Amino acid sequence: MRPRRLVVVVGTGTGVGKTWVSARVLTTLRAAGVAVAARKPAQSFEAGDDPAGLDAAVLGAATGEESEAVCPPHRWYEVAMAPPMAADVLGRDRITTSGLIEELAWPAQGVDVGLVESAGGVRSPQTHDGDAVALVAALAPDVVILVADAGLGTINAVRLSVGALAEAGTREATNVVVVLNRFDEGNDLHRRNRTWLSEHDGMTVVALPGQETELVTMVR
Repeated sequence: MRPRRLVVVVGTGTGVGKTWVSARVLTTLRAAGVAVAARKPAQSFEAGDDPAGLDAAVLGAATGEESEAVCPPHRWYEVAMAPPMAADVLGRDRITTSGLIEELAWPAQGVDVGLVESAGGVRSPQTHDGDAVALVAALAPDVVILVADAGLGTINAVRLSVGALAEAGTREATNVVVVLNRFDEGNDLHRRNRTWLSEHDGMTVVALPGQETELVTMVR
């Protein structure tokens, strides 16, 4: 059963904090009594990494689900590359976007907010036939959270990412919220980036930490 509200979290690149932001949102919603679930269609990592630190485990800890429910074990790739590239290195089957969508099994009792986290940036390959933009288009979520760094290069990265989403028709069909992660209110560049994106470009921008309540309200 599709969640009442479906949220997809994408990033401007790798390492911007998608999982941290996702877990923060889910933890806050769950604490407020909202039924939540998280899904990571595929995850790649270094062999030998601590299982508790993998994306599926972090998301599962936030929702109260097992890692295997968040990401099916056959979609765990022990090579730190984009999932389809990791699958090739490991000699595993090709990944298709339609296949990942079909594998998204939500709790039978239904949930209020379901969150799907992609891998890497919006143009990072998620499957052999599609990137994160293709995944967003296929899922048709209610909200897209675009996580970005708050510092130098942010405006360019956000504009390119939002532009990529718009090409697939996802900006018009969904509510895109830009999250500036690791935001420092005392940093002049961070403040100016937020102002430029919100006032000059007209985007919905939330800064974390600091505006968790605003973000959760938009998701809920």
